[in-house]
Amino acid sequence: MAQQISDAELEIMKIIWGNPEEVTLFSYIMDGMANKGKPCQKNTLIVLLSRLINKGFLSARKIGRHNEYSTLISEEEYQRSQTKNFLDKVYKGSVKGLVSNLISGDLLDKEEYEELKKLLDRGKE
Repeated sequence: MAQQISDAELEIMKIIWGNPEEVTLFSYIMDGMANKGKPCQKNTLIVLLSRLINKGFLSARKIGRHNEYSTLISEEEYQRSQTKNFLDKVYKGSVKGLVSNLISGDLLDKEEYEELKKLLDRGKE
């Protein structure tokens, strides 16, 4: 299971996951943070990237004076892991409890409800 990461680390990972290239350069991440309205200092970003490397989310390869970052955990793997963690923590592992709360709490609009219903029906087949 993937470790927990901070909100700031997650923002960085979203930028890297969203990069269509195989590797992500430091400057791409800096620009991505600025574009999201969350600019950060160079040293702060270096610390956050180091944490992500230590947690096993990224690998880094030094090319001259620059680092290239590659993901070790996909966005889908992270989402699955965090969803399972949330289910276990909040709903004692009960998917039924989560879905019931989504429906009874009016947290789904009509379109989302219909999509969920179709997914559940297809899952039976």
